[in-house]
Order: sequence, then C-alpha cells, then structure tokens
Amino acid sequence: MKYKVVLTFLHLFIGVLLFAQETNENPFSFKWDNGFKIESADKQFKFKFGGRIMLDHAYFNQNTELDTNFGILQITNGTEIRRARIFASGTIYENIEFKLQADFSGAEVSLKDVYIGIKDIPLIGTLRIGHVKEPFRLEVMTSSKYITFMERSFSESFLPVRNNGIVLFNDFFDKKLSIQAGYFRNSDGTANSINVNNGYSITGRATSLLINNKAQRQLWHIGLGLSSRIPDSETYKISSRPESHLDIKYINTGTIENIDKINFTNFETAFVSGPIALQAEYLTAKVNTEATTNDYAFSSYYGQVSYFLTGESRKYKSSYGGFDRVKPNNNFGGKNNGTGAWELALRYSHSDLNNEDILGGEQSDVTLGVNWYLNPSTRIMLNHVWADIQDAGKATIFQMRFQIDF
Repeated sequence: MKYKVVLTFLHLFIGVLLFAQETNENPFSFKWDNGFKIESADKQFKFKFGGRIMLDHAYFNQNTELDTNFGILQITNGTEIRRARIFASGTIYENIEFKLQADFSGAEVSLKDVYIGIKDIPLIGTLRIGHVKEPFRLEVMTSSKYITFMERSFSESFLPVRNNGIVLFNDFFDKKLSIQAGYFRNSDGTANSINVNNGYSITGRATSLLINNKAQRQLWHIGLGLSSRIPDSETYKISSRPESHLDIKYINTGTIENIDKINFTNFETAFVSGPIALQAEYLTAKVNTEATTNDYAFSSYYGQVSYFLTGESRKYKSSYGGFDRVKPNNNFGGKNNGTGAWELALRYSHSDLNNEDILGGEQSDVTLGVNWYLNPSTRIMLNHVWADIQDAGKATIFQMRFQIDF
C-alpha cells in the first residue's frame, strides 16, 4: 500500500514537470523555494511538491515513586521516525485549491491534509472540504515543521487535530479579525468517516492581530476557540505523555461512558517583538453524561517564551495557518561561513485530569529547548523535559530531533 502511494506521488510530480516543460502557450517556471514549485506565466496554475522527515531519539528516567506506581521502565531510550511525509498541493484557475499529504511513520500509511477548496468567495473567503484541521488551538494550527518544541503541549490530546468535514475561514480589516468555523465527522484514522453514525462536532475560532507591525517585527495575537462535540461511540478518553512521543503515558482518565456532549473552550495569545516570542493557551473540557449528576471538567494550559540569540524573529503565517518558517540571517556554512539561527526556549505546561470520581492524574512539565536552524529547511532540536506527576513521582526526558522539510 505505502509503495503505491509513493509511486502515485512520483508519477504526479513527473507528469506535472513534463507538462510544464512542454507547454508553449502558457509556459511554466520551475524553481526551488524551500520546496519544489511550478507556476504558470499567468499565475493561474501553481503546484508544490515536498515533504518532511523528523528523526527522534530520547532517553528516559523516572524516580522510585514512579517505579512503584507505574512499574520499572522496560525501555530507557528509544529512536523513531516521528514523521515521514510527502505532499502535493496547488491552485488551478486561480481560485481552486487542493492538497494531498501522506505520512509513513510507524511503518503505516496515514492521510493527513486531503482537501479541495475554493478561495476568494465574497464574504466567506475560503471553503475547504475534506480531511482538514479543525480551527482550534494556535499550537495545533501551526505546522509541526514550525512549532518551537519537539512536541505540542498536553492540550493536543484533548481532541483530534484533523477530521472530515467542511471549514470556512476569512480575514477582515487587515487581519484585525479572523474567523473560522466548520462542521466535522469523526474520522477513523484513514481520513474516512464510514461508521460514525450520529457523531459530529461544530468548531469555531475567532482571532485578532491587535498589533501587526512588520517593520518593527512586532505582533500580538489573541483568540478564542469553541467546539461542541457529540461522539459517535458515546465514550471519551484523555491520556497524555510527558511531551515526548517516545515516553509512556502517566495521566489517563480511562474511558468515560454514556457521553451526551463535550464542550471545549480555548483561550490563546502570542506576542512577538523582534527576537523574543511569548505564547500561552488555556483549554477547558466540559464532559456531559446522560446521567446529569455525573458531569466532568478537565483543563490544560501552557506558557512559553523563546529568544533568538542570532536576531531572527518568529514569522506569522495566518490565523488558520499559525506561525511560519524561520529563515536564518546567515545559513550554516557555505560561502559566508554562517552560523545559522540559534533559539532558546522554555515552556511550562499543566494538565488536570482529576474531577469527581475520575482520577486521571495531574501533571506539570517544564521543558527547556534549544533549536539550531542550519538553513530554512533544516533544524536540529534538543529538549529536556522535567515531568512532575502529582502524588505519583517525577521523570526526566532528554530528546533530540533531526528535521528537514522541503
């Protein structure tokens, strides 16, 4: 299966490239711009091909309390291909867009972004139908290629990142107001929603750029996200790792049954001023069961700060796209013998999965990160995580990532 997917992408890439070379009436240009891009002379047709590879290695350690409560670690270090993705995307006749993205990590094939869209619809903006990101949480809207730490915070495990559905989004008043809304059906991990029965979610998000001064490299983003969900299985579960994909899960609500509805609320903010960036989010989950006396409330939040020692600045892509690629002032090596971009980052995150008769656990993480951007497409990441599981023990994780995207 996975080899057929790879061949499909290769055939598509070669076919478009040959078409670009042989077209005379509307010649195409082919270039590298941190990815392969093909564009027609009249700019009605644009195509991109690329992918990402993320190679992770981690070392784990936990104290005797965790040994007693969760058992002695059977594995103290590990390596994985965290992400191995290829994609093809483009725009045809100026306002019709598409994207197909597949991931091959874990020796399996899974589809990520798979959609068809219409752009520049009056008042509405852009409409996308397919397997897309639900507009919820700034950290999730930012691509894994551009997040500051190797893993997102606890809040990612509260609800899915992508689902099948339809999403609308638009910016108003020079991005002073951005609105996204969508209707989604729970997917089964293969970008299909065949057996979801009556399960669905309605998710919306509104954000604002209160400050957007590109000349001084300053911005201030705030936002509010809401999601109301009815799970098709009438069950719900939250389980989180200590912000390392290779480590075990210490906090877990277990399966909560007879769910009627789940309501999520997320507050988000980010501030950038030159080389310094601040970001924070606070998420709550209200779980309503059919027995009205057994409703639950869970929460998660984080705050982070980062600083570029070499003077670069985090780039804002869009409300629905989050933050964008970092481009070093001087790439590592080469004719200029540059150092690349160096970034220091610190994050505190907390998740509380205890409520009523659910004792899922409470955990706080402190993560220290160092990012070395060798060039706009290559990054080496180092993260040290100190995890404190309340009344259960403490753990430490040291992990590193080698990343390239194109």
